[in-house]
Amino acid sequence: MQGVHPAPLTVDEALASLRSSRDGLSGNEAARRAVEYGPNRLEEARRAPALLRLARQFTHFFALILWVAAGLAFVAEALEPGQGMAMLGVAIVGVIAINGAFAFWQETRAERTVAALRALLPRQVTVQRDRLAQRLPIEELVPGDVIAVQQGDDVPADCRVLEALGLRVNLATVTGEAVPRPRVSEADPQHDPLRARNLLLAGTSVVAGEARAVVYATGMRTEFGRIAHLAQATSQPLSPLEQEIARISRLVALFASALGVAFFAIGQLLGLGFWANVLFAIGILVANVPEGLLPTVTLALAMATQRMAKRNVLIRHLSAAETLGSVSVIVTDKTGTLTENRMRAQHAWFAEGWQRPGALDPEAFRHQRDFFEVALHCHSLQRVNENGRPRLLGDPTEVALVEMARAAMPDPSERSKNDELPFDADRRCMSTVHGSPQGRRLYCKGAPETVLPLCIAVQTRRGPVPLDAPWREALEQAMSEMSERGLRLLALASRDLPPGARREEWESGLTLAGLVGLEDPPRAEVPLAIAQCRGAGIRVIMVTGDHPHTAAAIARAIGLAPSGGPEVLTGEAVARMSDAQLQLALDAPEILFARANAEQKLRIVSALQRKGRVVAMTGDGVNDAPALRTADIGIAMGVVGTDVAREAADMVLLDDNFASIVSAIEEGRAVYDNLRKFLTYILTSNIPEIVPYLAFVLARIPLPLTIVQILAVDLGTDMLPALALGAERPGPDVMQRPPRARSERLLSGAVLVRAYLWLGVLEAIAALAAFFFVLESGGWRYGESLGVRDPLYLEATTACLAAIVLTQVANVLLCRDPRRPLWSFSFGSNPLLAWAIGAELVLLAALVYTPWGQALFGTAALPAEVWWFVLPFAAAMLALEEARKWIARRAIRSCATGSMSAGAQ
Repeated sequence: MQGVHPAPLTVDEALASLRSSRDGLSGNEAARRAVEYGPNRLEEARRAPALLRLARQFTHFFALILWVAAGLAFVAEALEPGQGMAMLGVAIVGVIAINGAFAFWQETRAERTVAALRALLPRQVTVQRDRLAQRLPIEELVPGDVIAVQQGDDVPADCRVLEALGLRVNLATVTGEAVPRPRVSEADPQHDPLRARNLLLAGTSVVAGEARAVVYATGMRTEFGRIAHLAQATSQPLSPLEQEIARISRLVALFASALGVAFFAIGQLLGLGFWANVLFAIGILVANVPEGLLPTVTLALAMATQRMAKRNVLIRHLSAAETLGSVSVIVTDKTGTLTENRMRAQHAWFAEGWQRPGALDPEAFRHQRDFFEVALHCHSLQRVNENGRPRLLGDPTEVALVEMARAAMPDPSERSKNDELPFDADRRCMSTVHGSPQGRRLYCKGAPETVLPLCIAVQTRRGPVPLDAPWREALEQAMSEMSERGLRLLALASRDLPPGARREEWESGLTLAGLVGLEDPPRAEVPLAIAQCRGAGIRVIMVTGDHPHTAAAIARAIGLAPSGGPEVLTGEAVARMSDAQLQLALDAPEILFARANAEQKLRIVSALQRKGRVVAMTGDGVNDAPALRTADIGIAMGVVGTDVAREAADMVLLDDNFASIVSAIEEGRAVYDNLRKFLTYILTSNIPEIVPYLAFVLARIPLPLTIVQILAVDLGTDMLPALALGAERPGPDVMQRPPRARSERLLSGAVLVRAYLWLGVLEAIAALAAFFFVLESGGWRYGESLGVRDPLYLEATTACLAAIVLTQVANVLLCRDPRRPLWSFSFGSNPLLAWAIGAELVLLAALVYTPWGQALFGTAALPAEVWWFVLPFAAAMLALEEARKWIARRAIRSCATGSMSAGAQ
């Protein structure tokens, strides 16, 4: 019974097909059907148990590597206590727990989306059962039930209209259309339920009129439920950052494991004791795995989200902060995103020509007043109080006309309504009758092609004149100009009703007061935002449920179609295209999509992703949810957006301002740059942590750095400076370069070379030099063994640790930019950096000079000469890296000069 809509059937045929009647179902039959079809609610897709889904987050490849490392650490601690291996094991388990919990949290997004969809549906509905009207919970609706809806109601299920009186429905949450559509009871051959004029769809709302309808689909079988299923079934792709962190984790884990196994074998060949060899292998593993990377990334992203919140952007998922920086295409809805989501009268045509609706001509006020009288009175709006303020409830078009009239008329006194000819889809107009001192007066508004044939005169300064051929030609020209601007046209007319006039004669012999063009105007700040996107190499594509002419007009108004002639594809055209054809169509320099539904939006986003684009999708309706989830980053509206859209999105615009996206992208690009900066910083210290272990095995010297001291760097002294790099402000050119390619790696070859083969080597030289300086000063001779509690050994390892930390202080300054010189920055541009360096030095002092630091990390107090020995190495590191930057800048300038010279030739 459910699944095929009865739009092509007559009312009687529709009722017969559902085995129902105009009086509805009996209580017994409704109860039987409730068992068969289930409750009228959105069901969640079957999912694995929560515990199983949680367990999966702790058994993927990187997690398994870490579990092995933690297990080895605990075994080593049990066999040789006091080496700090238990602390290492706890730290690794903590990293696994953080990663697993974060991934599990992301998996719950679909459940929250379903909950938001449920909240959007009404709770009770008027149902005809046993020939009586009853108020029942919507969950009890079954196919065949006859329900009643009126202005202000939400539609609880998919229904076939039986009777309609002035019925108009807002379909924005399902189709994305801004203009309410009429609904009638006559049969409609339309096969698309979203377009059929005699169907009411779950989740839409009645803005005018009333109706009785028979339910033909409930729950997940409704169009609304189908969209919910799409939102559930659409898998959430990993963000570029999540993919990159996963890649880095795999590379580091494999490299560390391979290196540990290889040097374990080397140690065995060299005759190193088995447990000493195990300790060495774990040390290599720990030194290669930057334990602080994932916590630092998480904290840096959290800081970025706080900065974005100050710019009216709420980031719901941390990785989205970075994804913004790689966006190359923004697929945007029109209504409420690029526009204000409220109808406004933009142009009016009177007998004397064009005029802005609010700019009255005092000399012609009398005939213009007729125009505004029609706008003020001809409506079916309801006046309600909302938070103590009066508000008009109903069709946004009628609200716009009333607001226009009130703003234009010096004394907008409203006359009481005596009667009404409600809007009808066939007549495409409506009329209201009001009392006046001169008798009854009729006001009429509607589509020009309907109203103009009913008019015999046009109002001018001299009074009504016959509406002859020249006047009609002028009207055709005016309507053509308005249509080209994408405006919705209405004709306003009126007449005095003579006593005894028959109802069927009311809408005849009218006098035309004028034409009005309405639009949902673009937001004032959008054109500049579009221009900024273009300058940053970001393409903006509009996908809307509105008419193609409206979409094209808005695109021209906001600068989205500079040529003035964009290619406009309708949803029907997209439906006929194969995936390959759609991808080819997206190569057009200026393309818009109109009359697009949820599945077509989803296809457009997917096609762009197959072309290698990083896609941001903006939207506010239920119909946007599947595409919001599929896009690399979904952006929902915070003010007018539905809960469904907000739950499906990665970020929310708190001010519904498209321009805020540009600010967010700027911050997102800065996030990516900052991630590279602190990735370089963190990886650099791996080399001075690895080299001591290599020297320990290959050169047969005392171990220069213990595992617990490695943890002191990775999870201690390095953390705050890394976070400070994550707080660097966007560079001056961040929005003047194209988006990075999807294939670009965060851990690139240049980053590895700079961190491992240059800066890391400089730090390793400083660390080993400090270690040997202390040993030599203490009288140590090569080949001599030292106990782990020997004061000279403790002092030497402390010197190695201190050298790493001091060179990391130099390194954090150098990592602020891979090319810009150090002196081009100021501490004032990043106050956190000064505090982080200060905290790093204080922590180092605590490790070296406090009893608890010495006991916990195996350190000893250093004399002043050790510090004086280490400081020149840090200064040399600064000088050498600045020299490299200078050479790099000269090379770039030379290449640029050569390119310009070649171009000139």
